[in-house]
This record gives sequence, C-alpha cells and structure tokens, in this order.
Amino acid sequence: MGRVEYWNDPDAPKANTLVPACGVLAVDDQGAILLQRRRDTGQWALPMGKMEIGETPSECAIRETREETGIEVEVTGIIGIYSDPGHIVAYTDGEIRQEYEVTLLARPVGGAPTVNDEASEVGWFSPDDLLGLDIHPTMRRQITSYLDGSIPHVD
Repeated sequence: MGRVEYWNDPDAPKANTLVPACGVLAVDDQGAILLQRRRDTGQWALPMGKMEIGETPSECAIRETREETGIEVEVTGIIGIYSDPGHIVAYTDGEIRQEYEVTLLARPVGGAPTVNDEASEVGWFSPDDLLGLDIHPTMRRQITSYLDGSIPHVD
C-alpha cells in the first residue's frame, strides 16, 4: 500500500483516523542510529508502525523494529510523543491518518540489518551521515530531539 505524507500543507486531505504508532530510535555502542529506507516513500525513517490491540507501546516498538529491520532491541527510554494535526499521511486505501507516534529510545541486542517488503535498505548511520539522507521533516524532528538532548518531548 502506498502513502503520501503532508506537513503543514493547506491542500492536505482531512484526516479520517487517528491511530497510535510506536517505534524506536535505536543507537548502537558507536552512537550510530538504525534507519530503514521505506519502500512506499523512498525516504529513510525510524522503524515504526501501528500498535495492535493487546500490545504495550514497548512491545509494539520492539515488534515493528524486528519486522522492518531484522534488529532485536531493548527499550531504554522515551524520545517523545508526536501528534501534530499538521502531519497527515494519506494511504492508497482511503485512510487519511493524523500523526500519533510514540518514539522510544532503544539499544540493539541481536539480529542483523535485513531488507523486507517494507524496507528496501536497512543500516546504521552516524549522526554526521544523517545530513545527506532524505528523511521526512517530522522524522528528522524526532531524531534531532535525541541528538540535541531535548528529550523527552511531547507535542
């Protein structure tokens, strides 16, 4: 399923759902950050996805990270809660979602970067490498919260 992201765009469609999503900003022992290149947008992103009934935010974030990157993580903290009515994601199935993301801090405990049907590339990137990557501004905001030490964050 494809998607288009809008941010503070007056021409964005009106949201028809608000779905909690959880993900992680995983940092390895060298300070590199785990990212995946999304197949639907081509942009680099933190692993994140829709929370399922019966899951805690940590369980969702761990599951999504494993599914999207092949990396097993342990949650160590929280980056923030991001729910910006100006960030709209329109899916090809007609769902138009307002952002609601819980981003947790984590460290890797196993696995290896693995591509899949959601991620065309997976890798670890030093903070200096991030500047040259195509990362959506709302996702970059979450990474910057970690890098500049302004966590925790609640919008």
